[in-house]
Amino acid sequence: MSAPDVRRIGEAALAWVSAHRADFALGDDALAEQGNVNLTWKPLGELAQVCVCVRRHTDPAEPLHETASDLLAFAWQQTGHGALFLELHRLEPFATYPLEIYAAFASAGLRHTGYEKATAAIARTRGWQVTEQEPNRRLSVLNSERRSGIPEHDDMEKALGRTWLGGMPEPWTFERSAGYTLTHVVFHLTDWGLTPQGVPPRIADYLRHWLPPWLDTCLEDEQWDLSCELLAVASSLPGPPPGATLREAWAELARAQDASGAVPEVGPGAAGRPSAHDFVGCYHSTLMTAFASVLTTGRMRETRGGAHTETVRAVPYATPPGQGRQGVSR
Repeated sequence: MSAPDVRRIGEAALAWVSAHRADFALGDDALAEQGNVNLTWKPLGELAQVCVCVRRHTDPAEPLHETASDLLAFAWQQTGHGALFLELHRLEPFATYPLEIYAAFASAGLRHTGYEKATAAIARTRGWQVTEQEPNRRLSVLNSERRSGIPEHDDMEKALGRTWLGGMPEPWTFERSAGYTLTHVVFHLTDWGLTPQGVPPRIADYLRHWLPPWLDTCLEDEQWDLSCELLAVASSLPGPPPGATLREAWAELARAQDASGAVPEVGPGAAGRPSAHDFVGCYHSTLMTAFASVLTTGRMRETRGGAHTETVRAVPYATPPGQGRQGVSR
């Protein structure tokens, strides 16, 4: 499958997201004490992050860039231009998920000074620095601090050593939860594909060797969401991307995308799992399709042009128009 083919898959995916933007809107329960963060803030934060990535890796004149900018502006408006983050901080001062979501906006130049000052003060406390978290979540917080201009409270390399991927385990121990853990470790190390050199050489070599069979296994089991994340990882590593692996995997993924552009998280599979095409059942996998698409096409074009650099060219940001509830990490 060629780079234009992969780009078209991503364009269709983002078109579906744009058509369903209302489903990403924050409801009245966004600040409720018993609100479900996974159904409110999590989708909106993921929308923002993917749009930031699409903008980074597309030319401002491209329709894809314009759509991503429009969606990012919508997401920022949903947060009250950052004011709701300050309210979340007041309600849950030691929760990290607001910062993790805010960091995506901050990386695009959308900032709220009051929230950053309040969070920076909390981040200096022992309570924040000793909060117990899953190792990959600790990396997320560290990267979010970095993106938001807050001093990192731990060392990224040390935090990496505590993760599943950092231990370079036996490849046959790979399974679904480990897959999601490793993909996000790479996303945090590379700032979501922007800096491939953020992956240490030993980890990059390990992934180049084992990522293809892991990806093949996920595609065979019709784990489309995880497959997209692994495709994004393959295009976030330093050095030339695995061209043949990418082309074959995208050809497989194309059959999971329906005419509307939506991609389900999982397909029917050998066990007869139902394929969910409702918003909750496909919004994340559709976002990840768009994310993986722009990373893949960018690396394919570099390879075709002989530019095997270890950094991904980023398009300068343009201003867009106009542990309480910690369970928001995938």
